Formats: sequence, C-alpha cells, structure tokens
Amino acid sequence: MIKKIMHYFDSAVSACSRYDFIALLCIRLYLLPVIYVGAYSKVVGFNESVAWFGASSSDGGLGLPLPFLFAFLAVATEVAGLICIALGLFTRVMAIPMMILMSAASAMVHLPRGWLAIADKGAESSQRLAGLLSWLAENFPGRYNYITEFGDPVILNNGMEFAATYFVMLLVLFFYGGGRFVSMDFWIRKRLTQ
Repeated sequence: MIKKIMHYFDSAVSACSRYDFIALLCIRLYLLPVIYVGAYSKVVGFNESVAWFGASSSDGGLGLPLPFLFAFLAVATEVAGLICIALGLFTRVMAIPMMILMSAASAMVHLPRGWLAIADKGAESSQRLAGLLSWLAENFPGRYNYITEFGDPVILNNGMEFAATYFVMLLVLFFYGGGRFVSMDFWIRKRLTQ
C-alpha cells in the first residue's frame, strides 16, 4: 500500500517537474524589486553612498577604505545584477557577485542587528512604539484608528533575515540558472547546441 502511494506521488512529482522553470522565474521576479530599490538608491544617491561607505562606524558609516571604489563596485554589481536577472542572462555567473555583495551587506550592516528583520515585541524599540500607540489611542483616538486600521505598526530591526533569504534565492539561481523557456540563457544555450 505505501509502495503504491509512493509510486503515485513520484509520478505526480515527475509530471510537475515539467513546470519547474516557473519556480526559477518566480525567484527572479521576486528579487527584481529588491535589487532595483538598492541599485536605484545607490545610483541616485551615489555621493551619499560613497560618504556612507567611508564614514566611520561611530558616525553611522561602514568605515571602508577606498569608499568610492567600493560604492562603484556595489552599484555596478546591483545594476548588472538587475539587468541580468531580469533577462535570465548569465544568471549563474551574475549570482556569484550578487551573493558576495549580499554576504558583505549581511556581515557589515545586518549582522550587528541580529537575525530578525522586524523587531520582536520584547525589543525596547517595540516597547517604545507600543507606548506611543497607547498614548495616541488615549489622546487622539481618530488618528490611532487611522494608523492601525490595516494592521499593527512595527519597528524595522534591520537584521539578517531578509539578506539571508535573498542570498538563498541567489544560491538557487546559481545552481539551477534562470530556468527553461523564460530566460535568455536557455535560448542562447539552445541555439549554441543546435
């Protein structure tokens, strides 16, 4: 009985594997706005990025030597990554510098904040927000209802959670590529092997 169930399950999984390219496309589509926001902010605010890369940690910066070079490399990586991942072009190759960038961002920016991207209820910042919301509810109930109508406000902790998730998604693209049918890589390889 179990053997028969396993056989049917394996057959169903095998039939579904014809559509595995959809998962890779979804990962690429999910990453696009994330990469775009980072790339856009660095391109538009390039001078601010250079200043942040070079400023000491006591001044809220990263304290990197050669801040112009590192800011340029970060911008170039994100812009090239955005284009390549959108098109599914050189997906595996482009995943490498994107993972390196994500690892550097995790280690330098997010690691000191811990794992959680959103502060939990026990964090002091969350407790301060709860106090503010309580004060708002007592003194300005209309504004409180407006702010909380669609859910509870939260405090961004800026931990490693999101960066690690994006790293894992890039790792999947490195191992599996951009996917069949929906990536330039697939069509280039198909043309070269004919």
